[in-house]
Amino acid sequence: MKKIRGRMDESILVCVFYGPNGERLINRGHKLSSMLDCPLYILTVDSLPFDEFDAEKSEYVERWKELAEEYEAEEFIIRDNEKRPSAKVIAEVAHDLNITQIIVGQTAKSRWEEITKGSFMNSLLREIPFVDFHVVSVDRSIKGEDHEEFEKGVRCYLVKDADTYKISFSQTKECQYEGIFFKDIGTDFNNGIFKFMHNNKLHQVEVTDDRIVEPAVVDVCLNRQTVPK
Repeated sequence: MKKIRGRMDESILVCVFYGPNGERLINRGHKLSSMLDCPLYILTVDSLPFDEFDAEKSEYVERWKELAEEYEAEEFIIRDNEKRPSAKVIAEVAHDLNITQIIVGQTAKSRWEEITKGSFMNSLLREIPFVDFHVVSVDRSIKGEDHEEFEKGVRCYLVKDADTYKISFSQTKECQYEGIFFKDIGTDFNNGIFKFMHNNKLHQVEVTDDRIVEPAVVDVCLNRQTVPK
């Protein structure tokens, strides 16, 4: 039996997509709903049918279901096989549930890409103008046993350089991706790991002397070549 909430004039919707940031969004939503003592809903949207989810997606979904039960969320909602833009689906769910506050993750688009292609956040604001939004930044920490080998992440950008990419700490229209750079501890050179989001999935590539070691990973994300079979 779910907990009876003290306030029903407020309700929170957490929108999660695939990647490590989803759990942080749910945790933030739980804290906010606990403070307001109001209903909490969790939503994920996917263009594929549920039975076509790969193992990684299925693991994320199962973890989010566990958190929904642990935090006594009103409902964990999966909108699969969706062909409409995510912003329209979120707007529909928000309207049906009388949502007053929405929590979303910060997209990793560069400012130039937002200007030329449009911002997901702007799309949401157009679809749902009378809802309060909370935008949670991408986690800047490295998870795992080797996290002490890197300094705290700093925001930087990838710029095409001949057959590879180099990192840049200043933003220009030539920037291909915005992300977080984790520099190796104990080096004066820009060696480490660059993490960036593409299609709501987190990618990371190795950096040596300012340049990406495996540029093909970035090329695939930019559709400059197909994934090898």
